[in-house]
Amino acid sequence: MIEKIKILELVNEALEGTDKFLVNLKVTPDNRIYVDIDGDSGVTIDDCIALSRAVEGGLDRDEEDFALEVSSAGADQPLKMRRQYVKNLGREVEALAMDGVKTVGTLAEAGDDGFTLRIAGTKKQPPREERLQYADMKSVKVVVTF
Repeated sequence: MIEKIKILELVNEALEGTDKFLVNLKVTPDNRIYVDIDGDSGVTIDDCIALSRAVEGGLDRDEEDFALEVSSAGADQPLKMRRQYVKNLGREVEALAMDGVKTVGTLAEAGDDGFTLRIAGTKKQPPREERLQYADMKSVKVVVTF
């Protein structure tokens, strides 16, 4: 089996000096490798191709066969790391807490242990800000509007 640490080293080396960053890495026992990346200015198909080539170039198919899938962290995927929160400041997000409470608001701040949402007011309530902890969230997704 291909070691995850080897893939991690190859990915980090390939992304060094760019605004791209690793979001998720999975290596299955049958050598299927899944790499999800994001970037401060987005991710293109060319970015995925370049990373795929870099990882493949660091592995030897004669030694061990593998399947490799490199993709961008999709807009419908939950935010997983602080850097993604920072990238999405000013955008509307839907935060689902572990207790099932859903909060929708504009991402106003992303700190080390949590984030702040600016929640629009209603006829009954004025606008407010709410501080939420990353550890208390089941998922936080960017609200995609067209």
